[in-house]
Amino acid sequence: MNSEQLLFKIPGVRFDEDGQAILTVWAPEAEQVQIQLENKELKLPLQKESYGYWQLETERIRPGDLYRFIIDGKDPLPDPATLSQPEGVHGPSEAIDIQAYKWHDNDWENPFLKDYITYELHTGTFTPEGTFAAMEEKLDHLVELGITAIEIMPVSQFAGGRNWGYDGVFPYCVQDSYGGAKGLQQLVDACHRKGLAVILDVVYNHIGPEGNVLSQYGPYFTDKYNTPWGNAINFDDAWCDGVRQYFIENALMWFRDFHIDALRMDAVHAIKDFSPVHLLEEIRARLDEYMEESGKTHYLIVEMDLNDTRFINPVSKGGYGMDAQWIDEFHHALRVSSGQERNGYYSDFEPITSLAKSYKDAYVFDGIFSEHRKRKFGVKAEGNPGSQFVVFSQNHDHVGNRMLGERTSQLVSYDMQKLLAGAVIVSPYQPFFFMGEEWSESNPFQYFVSHTDQELAEAVRKGRKSEFAAFHLEGEAPDPVSEETFNNSKLQWELLEKESHQTMFRYYKKLIELRKEMPALNSPDRNAMEVEANPEEETITIHRWSGDTHIAGILNFSKSVRSVILPEAVDQWQKLIASSDEEWNGPGTLPDEEDTNAVNVQPESFTLFSGV
Repeated sequence: MNSEQLLFKIPGVRFDEDGQAILTVWAPEAEQVQIQLENKELKLPLQKESYGYWQLETERIRPGDLYRFIIDGKDPLPDPATLSQPEGVHGPSEAIDIQAYKWHDNDWENPFLKDYITYELHTGTFTPEGTFAAMEEKLDHLVELGITAIEIMPVSQFAGGRNWGYDGVFPYCVQDSYGGAKGLQQLVDACHRKGLAVILDVVYNHIGPEGNVLSQYGPYFTDKYNTPWGNAINFDDAWCDGVRQYFIENALMWFRDFHIDALRMDAVHAIKDFSPVHLLEEIRARLDEYMEESGKTHYLIVEMDLNDTRFINPVSKGGYGMDAQWIDEFHHALRVSSGQERNGYYSDFEPITSLAKSYKDAYVFDGIFSEHRKRKFGVKAEGNPGSQFVVFSQNHDHVGNRMLGERTSQLVSYDMQKLLAGAVIVSPYQPFFFMGEEWSESNPFQYFVSHTDQELAEAVRKGRKSEFAAFHLEGEAPDPVSEETFNNSKLQWELLEKESHQTMFRYYKKLIELRKEMPALNSPDRNAMEVEANPEEETITIHRWSGDTHIAGILNFSKSVRSVILPEAVDQWQKLIASSDEEWNGPGTLPDEEDTNAVNVQPESFTLFSGV
């Protein structure tokens, strides 16, 4: 086997077409590596290969066998690339044949990014059961709503059964309490049958604290960099090749073995890598190779706290080649425009003007001075289509990272909630919704964990308290370790049977329907748009066009009736929807001024017009 073949070897225990087990472990500093079969009382040695890899091909391991690896005679450890942990993070790994699932989605085609209308959900709290199977039962609700893609918060194995997912310690392993690998495969298959793309949230910037065994296998971490989670993952220090390969193969696994359509990579600004070829760029290159072989399309979406187009620009232009990124600044500007408090990092954003700038420029801070950061921040996002930016009025972070985890429904009026939804839909960017917002869910989404290590659990409690110091909040944060906190965060599906919640659902459904139908709304062309902000009146007018079709959206964030002049590009505008209509539990439409392009709009309202 040549060095290139070896480096591209998939880690862990896998089975070939003949049922033979192929074992690959990266432990570059070990003198001896063995596999211990728990149910057969058998130990088998692995053979040392180049570049720190150990390998074994054998017929003595079968799917369902429980096993651990022994490094230099020390205590047995779970497989760092385990696919199944039926007894949790501290138990043995289970050998499974990941290729055994029979797929039914051969005709599935991933939509264009511009057509993604994404719905973020957390498996454990989306349904009362908190499983993939239960989620599958709710897919028709999402199809009726008009969603085209779901985004599943991280599913890699974590300690216990309650976690947001960002404390995963086995990146290759699907959480057992959710339904494991087969459960996720079945869910993705079902989504594709119903026309839904699947985005999976993955974490490549850190490994969770409880059950993390990677450092016992090799130098997976480096003290070259500090991160909020301790030593950084080793992407550019000694022995980094094996670490990089581990995470690159993980990304490819989700596409190849689980038919995931896109990855959302968490906080990539915290990936510390000064290699000549950044990890993200290498993942891009390997994914491109896989797509050419498979004939399928997949996307890479990143979350980052950097207004830096290098991440989303193509490799040919010196970028990392990511397909899209989250835009938190749109959320921040939208939040303060709705009248919510401006503390912490929200203090950097001005109502109305910052939001208008985000509509036009994507980044609010694009080289200008940030008072919160005390420095100039960002670059201009020029030449990047709207489909490369994901915007939202709420998501798991901006709900759950509030001290009490209040949803927008608990912070603003019913009318303002409808306005915020319209503000997202009318943008040239990818619209993104958080589970339950479409019916004005009232339960919070709070931060929860289920660490079994008591010292760690107490450290999390203290960390949550100190985290809110910058926001000068009073009171106590809910106990993240309490099962009550987790249960309080579950969706209340029964609310859909109540009138006001059902009306909100119908309103969201109508907005999404218009987004799909109107070329001027679903076009990602950021240049075919004009934005007029009136900070004194607290209004924004957005004019977008595609060919001969035009739309105009009026956002009135004030608590008063406003008279707004529609764009002169169209002689006669026709109203498509107004959140203030009685149909949506609003006060009703106001009469317009005669013989003018001026329209009167209700307080805290969104109105959308079309024209040709």
